[in-house]
Amino acid sequence: MGIKEKIDLNKLPKHVAIIMDGNGRWAKKRGILRVLGHRQGIKSVRTVVETAAELGVEYLTLYTFSTENWNRPQFEVNALMELFVTTIAKEINALKQNNIRLNAIGDLNSLPEKCRKELEKGMQETASSSGCTLTLALSYSARWEIVRAAKLLAQKVAEKQLIWQDIDEDMFVNHLCTSNFPDPELLIRTSGEFRISNYLLFQIAYTELYFTEKFWPDFGKDDFYEAILSYQQRERRFGKTSEQTQKP
Repeated sequence: MGIKEKIDLNKLPKHVAIIMDGNGRWAKKRGILRVLGHRQGIKSVRTVVETAAELGVEYLTLYTFSTENWNRPQFEVNALMELFVTTIAKEINALKQNNIRLNAIGDLNSLPEKCRKELEKGMQETASSSGCTLTLALSYSARWEIVRAAKLLAQKVAEKQLIWQDIDEDMFVNHLCTSNFPDPELLIRTSGEFRISNYLLFQIAYTELYFTEKFWPDFGKDDFYEAILSYQQRERRFGKTSEQTQKP
């Protein structure tokens, strides 16, 4: 039996989030430019997106570019922005063919105009797709998102659209970037690092974490299957006891 056949399709995580780490170290290990590592990483993105859609994962969110990444060398930032533009343009037809809807979260206004327009075009052209929703976290950080939500609520209070006593968890969630889809049930991080790196901090309160030593450019279909299998072997209790979760 192959690894894919071991997966219970009735117990798939509805939402998988991924921290795609290790492109630069993958390139350094081979004595090539970091940018080439990012280009190789695009192949892993394509593989994982198609694999998730094929399995029936409804939401896939990729940590593509953090707000902290703007502090990298300008050459690398420029190359990454250009890579985003060309990749989105090339992949739109494949996304439509696979019934995948493109989405994005983050401070999108901080992106270069060319990048932002290509992203908007991709989202518009795939808006009718009803399969997997692929969300790119771009110029994103969880702390930025949480502060943004607090400011939006404070503004509504100031404008007397609501009173502060009415603010609860559900209302706060509705002001996050991810308000239109469920919290991730599985978070995958590549490259052997054991950090969350300012990613979806509010949303991953009860998310199952999966870490792998592989650099992102080496992460393939079977690696994604392994992560899904690991998730399916865990008991998700959400603060309850095992006995409580096992009750019919």
